[in-house]
Amino acid sequence: MLKLFRKMTGKQVMYVFLLIFFLTCHVVMELTVPDYMSDITKLVNTEGSDIKDILRCGGMMILFSVLAFLASITARFFSSRLAASFSQHLRHLIFTRVESFSMEEIDRFSTASLITRSTNDCAQIQNIMSRAFNMLIRVPIMIGYALFKISTRYWQWTAFTGASISLLVGLLIFLIIYAHPKFRKMQYFTDNINEVTRENMTGMRVVRAYNAENYEETKFAKANSDYTENALRARRAMGLMQPAIRFVNNELNIGIYCIGAFLIAGAGSAEQLEIFSEMVVFSTYAARIVRGFMGLNMIFNMIPRAEVAAERLNEVLDTVPVIRDGEKEEGEGKKGTLEFRNVSFTYPGAGMPAIKDISFSAKKGETVAFIGATGSGKSTVANLMMRFFDAGEGTILVDGTDIKDYTQKALRKKMGYAPQQAVLFTGTVRSNVSYASDDIEEKVRKAVRIAQAEEFVSQMDGDIDADVTRGGTNVSGGQKQRLSVARAVYREPEFYIFDDTFSALDYKTDRVLRNTLKKETSGITTFIVAQRIGTIKDADRIIVLDEGRIAGTGTHEELMRNCRIYREIAFTQLSQEELA
Repeated sequence: MLKLFRKMTGKQVMYVFLLIFFLTCHVVMELTVPDYMSDITKLVNTEGSDIKDILRCGGMMILFSVLAFLASITARFFSSRLAASFSQHLRHLIFTRVESFSMEEIDRFSTASLITRSTNDCAQIQNIMSRAFNMLIRVPIMIGYALFKISTRYWQWTAFTGASISLLVGLLIFLIIYAHPKFRKMQYFTDNINEVTRENMTGMRVVRAYNAENYEETKFAKANSDYTENALRARRAMGLMQPAIRFVNNELNIGIYCIGAFLIAGAGSAEQLEIFSEMVVFSTYAARIVRGFMGLNMIFNMIPRAEVAAERLNEVLDTVPVIRDGEKEEGEGKKGTLEFRNVSFTYPGAGMPAIKDISFSAKKGETVAFIGATGSGKSTVANLMMRFFDAGEGTILVDGTDIKDYTQKALRKKMGYAPQQAVLFTGTVRSNVSYASDDIEEKVRKAVRIAQAEEFVSQMDGDIDADVTRGGTNVSGGQKQRLSVARAVYREPEFYIFDDTFSALDYKTDRVLRNTLKKETSGITTFIVAQRIGTIKDADRIIVLDEGRIAGTGTHEELMRNCRIYREIAFTQLSQEELA
């Protein structure tokens, strides 16, 4: 956790010092009040005492109480500011780091875990800072100062108080040894619950289609019971602590008064009043110490989960993305050219390479298509072009420059990418099409028209300003794909990368869209990953992939003559008449 706290900004460090200062003031002033209580006790029980002296002591008690109150309020203010500010800073750091991750790091942590770390784990840190951080500073100061004050009184009381504190320390050690590991596990069980819930919500259609509600309920019940059983074991240990502290508090009070009675009985009449007044003060100090341990009990309830949260957040923040930025903003060759030179790639954790020794080049304005069986490496080629992963072997050149030499921002600015799974964001049609770019209405409408989305967009309530729900659930799969294509067109890039983007379109819309693209965006190099022969028949060059290798290259007619795998795909999709 200390490692995480090192990421505080200068302003937050200033809050920490101010918090320590005002908490120290609060403790000193609060523990000064019993001294005046002792003086009042002596004055009240001494003949001839002046009422002015009593009122003066009472006034000082009120003054120090008010000052202690003001110091406590000020400390709470800085504690809240510190917790809120650091939590905001932490969420920003986590989000920024996750944004820099490649797909390898995303897959390593899992989406469910990253969401938990960005929300629940950050909340745990904020909670420990707003509630426990205050106690962690105040309680040691309180106990230390109270013990110092006690040590100047009668040694019998000091020894008895020390024995009672030793018992409380022993209980805290037991709590750390037994309950601490169980609290650490709670974050991992929370991850598991989130993952099961997320899978169920995401796959709700499949769950219902297969009548698998009971099956999913059983999975959730298992994750839920694991969390509950672990929490119960930890809470039972914590439940022992509170009664134990109250028991020690009662025994401490009884012991103080018994020792006081013994001391008074053995003292002379002149000394009895002194002992009695000291006993009143001592019992107040002892109560403060026990109250401090009750605060420590709450802290040790929270610290284990916060430690796990801090470890998990540090894992994210300490992860160095495998994909590093280059320095170039522009290439050194002709724009719109792309080349693979003997490129091979294996996904992390996979035994076999996804692609092996792939080489091809594309000239400016060419349309290059990729086709092959599922798992042949088509989407892997698109992922490598976008540099979502780095090639294990070989070189990829964009505009004559190795893509690793570009900044990622500069490289992807050249690309108009429409992924296999069309993604829409909460907002409007306009905000999705002009995503992360200047919003120009004419360009939005042109992109929508080219993507063959004009008809259905015009029928939506609000036209291009129509609302789009999270994930685009208020439009169909084909409509999402067309809006995804419109987003790529809007960027006016050097390259289009359509990764099986037309799979949800009917043949007519598919053909019209591609013809319009070719006409309206001529001169832009286009890469199409597809399963359908009809989508890629007119491409300038078709690359056939089989088990990660190139099995054939050429036009549709050339491949029908020379490539057996391409012919097999064609004959399974189109009739002899259509092929002719």
